[in-house]
Amino acid sequence: MIITMQAKATAAQIGAIFLAIQSLGGTPYSVRSNGHTVVVGIGLDRALATDRFAAMPGVARVADIEQPYKLASRAAKAENSRVQVGDVIIGGRELVVIAGLCPVESGEQLLETALAVRKAGGKILYGGTVAPRTAPRAQRQSSLRRLERLAEVRRETGLAVMAEVSTPESVPLAAEYADMLQIGVGSMQNYTLLHAVGRVQRPVLLRRGVMNNLQEWLMAAEYILSSGNDQVLLCEGGIRTFTKMTRYTFDLSALPLLKLLTHLPVIADPGHATGRWNLVPPLARAAIAAGADGLMVAVHAPPEAAFPGEPQSLGLAHFAEMMASLRAIAGVSRRTL
Repeated sequence: MIITMQAKATAAQIGAIFLAIQSLGGTPYSVRSNGHTVVVGIGLDRALATDRFAAMPGVARVADIEQPYKLASRAAKAENSRVQVGDVIIGGRELVVIAGLCPVESGEQLLETALAVRKAGGKILYGGTVAPRTAPRAQRQSSLRRLERLAEVRRETGLAVMAEVSTPESVPLAAEYADMLQIGVGSMQNYTLLHAVGRVQRPVLLRRGVMNNLQEWLMAAEYILSSGNDQVLLCEGGIRTFTKMTRYTFDLSALPLLKLLTHLPVIADPGHATGRWNLVPPLARAAIAAGADGLMVAVHAPPEAAFPGEPQSLGLAHFAEMMASLRAIAGVSRRTL
């Protein structure tokens, strides 16, 4: 159930809607859309609730949300959401490129990469901090060192930084050091983790699982939104198909389709999808043309020393060349980079 309030609705009138939803056994959420407060009631019987809410003071209209993902849907919020990561806004006219390396290996290498990313126009630095260890204590110590390196590079370069979290226990530590948290492809349906990142005040980049459809992906985003965190981005990084020529298949059609289904910003990661660095630039250009709000790109200095299993990493020179080519595509798409 979606209840759009009148532009001049008072706080008392909005509060009365919240109480009415709760009295009917539902859960209320408040969203701002086109200058109006929209109250989303989840778990309501439409037949019982529609007439009651339509007659309440301050209500402009009442409608049902057919999709199972309520807060993530376009029905709940008509305009595009914007997510702020440090000083960077994602979801507006400017395209945002997230770039970095996985894993973080040394402070010197991370700084060299960060400086090159910033020079080429990248706005957010990613560094892999999740490094599996046999002993839990060793796992935490390794992650902490890598998070500290990310924070040091942020101080030296001014770039916002993103770190991946894989367990609910890792969320507070990562949130202390990073500007944005990433949910990896293998954790998309780790609902305990989704609730955990939903309770912290950090933007969350939610990657699509390689075996998940769009509705399952949006329902995962709903977990985060319903836990109180409305700073959510979606990242398309490929799905499993029959091809053996690339790691996965880059689902280009998902980008414009998501723009119809949800108000959340959409990021594209063609390198993870293909597993081949020389396919990243053309697919990055295609993603921008298809409506992506930004890109995630693996880079490495030097690329031949990249961590095994990271053949999608661009060398710093190739990254700079790609960024230059993206500016032309951005201009045609009425965006900036």
